[in-house]
Amino acid sequence: MNRTHIPGILAMAAIVVASNILVQFLFGQWLTWGAFTYPFAFLVTDVMNRVYGVGPARKVVVAGFIVGVICSLIGTQIMLQGDGYTYPAVTLRIALGSGLAFLVAQLVDITVFNRLREGKWWRAPLASTLVGSSLDTAIFFTIAFSAALTGLEPSNDVSWATESLPLLGAGPDVPLWVSLGVADWLVKLSLALVALLPFRIIVGSLTTRTT
Repeated sequence: MNRTHIPGILAMAAIVVASNILVQFLFGQWLTWGAFTYPFAFLVTDVMNRVYGVGPARKVVVAGFIVGVICSLIGTQIMLQGDGYTYPAVTLRIALGSGLAFLVAQLVDITVFNRLREGKWWRAPLASTLVGSSLDTAIFFTIAFSAALTGLEPSNDVSWATESLPLLGAGPDVPLWVSLGVADWLVKLSLALVALLPFRIIVGSLTTRTT
């Protein structure tokens, strides 16, 4: 692997590790702190794609996936306590959901970006991140909490996540996990716009160095 790709791999690994830690801490009623760090994984992927191409971007994604799997394995061994229960920090459904969501969303991001790379500078990173983020949210929350997939891990009681409540506290009644997913998705969409500025700056800096 080209040593110029190492910063991208380290950045992706750092984001994945930080997000796995921060997801344990709540931010308000609908989010965790991890919701604000994880979306920057798309920024890393898009920068790698723009500067080095599809191949290196995929290598960074694979590295991030491996780090995520390691974090999940560690999380399954960490036991938490609450409401009189002891439970693992990471359940099988959460591990499956996060791993599959990350891999699918990032690879789709790369594909969309590559198809739009010849257009205006902002179109590829914005469109690819919006598509990838939407897939990521849908895949993760459905696998991790939907009652329809209880068979994936029958011993994991996710009834708390399927309780019917107003969407984000104000909309129509939906399962709690849908509100959690929508809140997470809205953060991803907002950060997709915010990330355009660092994308432009980082790509400009790296492109100057490589020419």
